[in-house]
Amino acid sequence: MKLNDLQTLIPLTVHYAPADLTQELEGAYCSDLLSNVMGQAKPGMVWLTMQSHPNIIAVASLLGLAGILLVGGAKPEQETINKAASENIPLFSAPASCFEIAGLLYQQGLRG
Repeated sequence: MKLNDLQTLIPLTVHYAPADLTQELEGAYCSDLLSNVMGQAKPGMVWLTMQSHPNIIAVASLLGLAGILLVGGAKPEQETINKAASENIPLFSAPASCFEIAGLLYQQGLRG
């Protein structure tokens, strides 16, 4: 599954996306605890979280994550969007719960 496939699978809002969203996803990781993500997520994963502050971009950049999907209707702060653009980290949001989105991604063959 590629990053741009998320847009066809899940109703989402794009807050920042580079021109090329064809990166192959290496998996998905669900957590709202930054230290947990830093210790467990792997490069190329998409991160599902309700956190919307700018620090999520720093974590994603540090780990080489493919992007961040804010779940459960969470909306990013403008500072977060600006930081996503400066770090070139794709940032999306969706009204569906983390559980629902993780289930959809799993059905599509994406693993953690």
